[in-house]
Formats: sequence, structure tokens, C-alpha cells
Amino acid sequence: MSSWASGVVNGGISYWYADDGLPAVREPLTGDASADVVIVGGGYTGLWTAYYLKKAAPFLRITVLEQRFCGYGASGRNGGWLYNGIAGRDRYAKLHGREAAVRLQRAMNDTVGEVVRVVREEGVEADVHQGGVLEVARTPAQLARLKEFHAHEVAFGEKDRELYGARETAERIRVAGAVGSTWTPHGARVHPVKLMKGLAAAVEALGVTIHEATPVTEIRPGHAVTPYGTVRAPYVLRCTEGFTASLKGQKRTWLPMNSSMIATEPLSEEQWATVGWTGRETLGDMAHAYMYAQRTADGRIALGGRGVPYRFGSRTDNDGRTQEATVEALRKILVGFFPSLAGVRIAHAWSGVLGVPRDWCATVTLDRSTGLGWAGGYVGSGVATANLAGRTLRDLVRFDSGQGGRTELTDLPWVGHKVRRWEPEPLRWLGVQGMYATYRAADRREAVRHGAQSSRLARAADRVAGRH
Repeated sequence: MSSWASGVVNGGISYWYADDGLPAVREPLTGDASADVVIVGGGYTGLWTAYYLKKAAPFLRITVLEQRFCGYGASGRNGGWLYNGIAGRDRYAKLHGREAAVRLQRAMNDTVGEVVRVVREEGVEADVHQGGVLEVARTPAQLARLKEFHAHEVAFGEKDRELYGARETAERIRVAGAVGSTWTPHGARVHPVKLMKGLAAAVEALGVTIHEATPVTEIRPGHAVTPYGTVRAPYVLRCTEGFTASLKGQKRTWLPMNSSMIATEPLSEEQWATVGWTGRETLGDMAHAYMYAQRTADGRIALGGRGVPYRFGSRTDNDGRTQEATVEALRKILVGFFPSLAGVRIAHAWSGVLGVPRDWCATVTLDRSTGLGWAGGYVGSGVATANLAGRTLRDLVRFDSGQGGRTELTDLPWVGHKVRRWEPEPLRWLGVQGMYATYRAADRREAVRHGAQSSRLARAADRVAGRH
């Protein structure tokens, strides 16, 4: 094993749990039960939905069913990016008009502040720092994409976004080879697990019932079926994101895409002096196979990327364990960005899955004929989007049950969006593996050629992916 990897903790769900501790698992379901609303999935989406529904209608009997413990999935493994990105906005602009997409983007901008507000109101210590999001370009082709991206975001109403050259970028974070960047204030760093635990405690304090160690095997109108009993309710809301394929009949609904992360040991003051990053922005780039990172509250760099993108048959990982080749690839990204950290030790590595619909569009739906609802397909932007989804499901349930009318949220263009299912295996596996291999090849080609035009390989991969 390489010296950089000496003592690395691989798996164990995530570094965030290693830092804050695994929770005591709540009691499982002990038999058949009933509720007004049953929520399947104890991640951010499920718990935000429970939180806002119970706040709006305290008389509702709400039950949350979670297969392991709250935050076991992406909610406890993500990069801690609370930001205003939402999957599918440009497609929604084509389907519903530009103004509808602008309303969706405005709602996402507001969502960052909404999460911070609730965290403070509930007294949750989640290491929140609102430093915004800095996305950098390191090649001419990336710079061309960055400028196009910046102009696109401004055109969708983000007038407070800023565009930087190489010098201004280095004043924020000294990324080797950075030739420009774009920054938005609509972003914050969070500790995902601290946020998760605080939200679960707040939901329970409101009187919501949470059953953990209770896998739901099937959802049908009025029923959430588990090995220990069935919970009957007029509304059954599926909030299972990357684990949706494990439910009966949902194998091809959303693809569980893998994302992997590493966390360094705490850096010294001298090391931080070479890096900068005093504003504690979340950091991303404009590569096709992109990276994401944050400066943690305890002085580490937590950095992620795709690694092995997908497991055959929509399988999910075993408690976050990650291939050594993936850890090495992420370490190379870290050292490429910050060469002065070449000798830094990698303390932790882990993986998780995120939900990807066939058209890469996040959705919220309530079928009024069956009482079945769902939200997700966030494609990696779920930390904030889950909050907007929870508030939207609240409004949809209240409208359907006669407790409220239509709202600004129920009229957003992602509500009720339908998309075709993923291809069967082995086409699904071959397509995803080929897509990411092509993206990586496009990045390598752009780095070598130094041209300002994006590689044709990336455009070909976009078409296969269904992104355009």
C-alpha cells in the first residue's frame, strides 16, 4: 500500500459518521399499523417532508420507515454541498417555458437560506458556513464552458454571481493551473451527518413516528409492505433516491449512480497557507468527470468524484467500501489541484449512491388517484433539493386532502414530470460505463490539446446519457 494510504479507513459508511459517531438505531416496526401519511425512506427527503407536514398539520399521524437508520444512504455520505443547483432545469425550460424554469431556479436559490434558517431555529449544530460555491476552470476548454455556464446562470436570474480570472481565483483558493472561476453566494458547507441527526431529532420531537431497521419491500396504493407488517395510509410517499431499485417493480425507475469521496488528515496552518481557502467555499470544477470538495470544520479537505460509476443490476455498495483504484484517482485529483499536499495522508474513503432518472431531471409527484407520491432523482444535487421537495410534497398532500390550495411550489415545472425507464441489463451497465469512460477520455484530450472547444467525445457522451 502506498504511503499516502497508510491507515486509511475504507468504508464504515462515511467519514462524517466516523467523525460524529453512528446513531443508536430506533425500534423497528412490530406489526401492522396505520397512519395518515407513511414515508418510505429516512433520508433528507423523507425527513424534510415529515418535518414540514407535521409543522403545517400537527394532527396528522405520520410514520417514517427506514431500512437501516436515518441517513444511511446519500444523506449521510454526500459532500456537504448545500447549494442552488437542480437537475433538469434547462429541460424544464424547454418543456414549460423559460419563466417556469426561472421560478424553479429562484425557489432553489431561496432553499439554501431556508435550510440555514431551520437549522438555526431548531438549534442544530451542523458546521454550516455560507461561503458560496466556487467552480474553477483549469484548461482553455473548461474556461470556455465556465464562461458559457456563468452567462447561462446570470440569464436565469442569478444576478449576484461573479466571474473571476486567474488572479481573483487564486485570491480565494490557490488551485494549480486555474485560469478562471465563477462564484455564487447561494451555497454553504455543511456536515451532512450533523444535519441529518439534528433533522431526525426535530422530526421526532414534533411527534412523528420513525421506525428504523425496517426495509420496505413493496409500495402499493394505501400500503407500505415490510417483513414485520404493513403500514396502511391514504398517502404513501416514496423518498428512497439511490435505493429505489430495491423496491418491487422499481428496478429501472432510477439508476443508482455511485459517487466516491476521500477525506484528508487535518491540515496544518502551514499547509492551509499554501492553499488559501479562507472563505470556506465549496469547490468544484468544469471537467466532464467533475470533482467536488469542501474545507471541513476540523481542517480537512473532503473531495469526491465518480470512481466506478455503476454496479451491474443496480446493486448498491456494502457500507461505503471503495476500490483502491478509485481512492488513488481521487488522491491524484487532490494533488493535481494542490501540489503542495502531495505528502498529505488520506484518512478516510467511502462511496454512496445517488438517484439518476433516464432524462437526468429531478421530480416531485403526487398521484391523486392512488395517493402515491415520490420525490428524488437529484443526480447529486440533493442536499438542498431535498428540502424543496419536502416542502412541495407537503403542499401537494395538503391540497389533495383539502387542507390547502395550490401554491407557488405545487406549480413549479418539476411537479408531476414523467420520464421513461432505464434500459434493461446489460444495456444499462454498458451504457453508463461507456459514458463515463468517454467523459474521462474527453477530459484527457482537452488537457493535452489546450484548445478552447469542448471535446466532441463529451458531446457524444451527453447524447448517450440523454442529457440533451
